[in-house]
Amino acid sequence: MSATIKVLGIPGSLRAGSFNRMALRAAGELAPDGVVFETCEIRDIPFYDGDLEAAHGLPASVVELRAKIHAADALVITTPEYNASISGVLKNAIDWASRPPQQPFDGKPIAILGTSPGALGTVRAQAHLRQILANLNGLVLVQPNVMIGNAGQRFDASGALVDEPSKEFVRNLMVALKTFTLKMKG
Repeated sequence: MSATIKVLGIPGSLRAGSFNRMALRAAGELAPDGVVFETCEIRDIPFYDGDLEAAHGLPASVVELRAKIHAADALVITTPEYNASISGVLKNAIDWASRPPQQPFDGKPIAILGTSPGALGTVRAQAHLRQILANLNGLVLVQPNVMIGNAGQRFDASGALVDEPSKEFVRNLMVALKTFTLKMKG
């Protein structure tokens, strides 16, 4: 029997029909045996406001996100590419979740992937996300890189990832995340 890890998927887009939500669903479906995959939501997280935090503490949606990140053995974060960077909602969720004390990204294995209708498939957004997560001491997988370009041709009308090479990239990412996470758990 192989060891089990708990992976939390965080979508970088709010839109129900987002290609990145579809990619996150594919990551869960293509995960190897021994991976328990859960997706969380970031929709109810308010814009970061230090005055709100000082007056009322962390909002309930942030407390819930932080608890889920803490409880997970590893994370998968999908990111769209907006103006050559990550989405504002994803950055906002990370900003809130990383508030002290005990920010939950510290030492956490993290896989990132992204998909875009464009040919570059989120290469610039992923570079920014890697930089942000490295600053939080997140342990971001270096390889494999999964950037699914021309997304409209990779997913079917139901949102399933149907492009076999893309599926293989995602499958390999999930295997690498499991292997890396088990090594980190020692």
